[in-house]
Amino acid sequence: MIHIVDYGLGNIRAFVNVYRRLNIEARTAETADALRGATRVILPGVGHFDHAMDRLQSSGMREPLEDLVRDRQVPVLGICVGMQILAASSDEGTRPGLGWIDAHVRAFSGWAPTQTLPMPHMGWNDVTPRGKHPLFAKMDGDCRFYFLHSYFFECRDGDDVLAEAEYGAPFACAVRRGNVMGVQFHPEKSHHFGTQLLQNFAEL
Repeated sequence: MIHIVDYGLGNIRAFVNVYRRLNIEARTAETADALRGATRVILPGVGHFDHAMDRLQSSGMREPLEDLVRDRQVPVLGICVGMQILAASSDEGTRPGLGWIDAHVRAFSGWAPTQTLPMPHMGWNDVTPRGKHPLFAKMDGDCRFYFLHSYFFECRDGDDVLAEAEYGAPFACAVRRGNVMGVQFHPEKSHHFGTQLLQNFAEL
């Protein structure tokens, strides 16, 4: 059963609708009890890093998520800010992140390759997977996803980078460390590529 964490951030209903069209069972989780029985977890998010961490903490779901992801090794997919809070820290705030992947979230505004580019990075962009991974299965050739962000995920271990996009220079737009995965783009807004990725996650 896929559980979509609803801590007040992100278009939760869009994910439910995608899985309904795919005839895959998915439900939202707003409390710790609602997370019981999860075999897959989606952690969406929009907005500010610190606000996302505060909302997750106040929801009461952080400890159950730690148990599911760290102890039980349940696959988790962080999306947009939900990906960014997988890191240890961010330029956007002072709160520590979940630290499930050893990474820091950097501002494009402080990165030399993007100094002459508009902010935020918004719209469709090509995504290039590094090697083969089941999250990007059945996406032969070019795949494109929709982005909207001003910060990017910088892994301390390059092996954690699952896919890259380019904005001035290549940056990590998908990451993974074991059962922990994250994507910076919005699969729920990315038409058939996004639908395929969400289906792939369900079938891991």
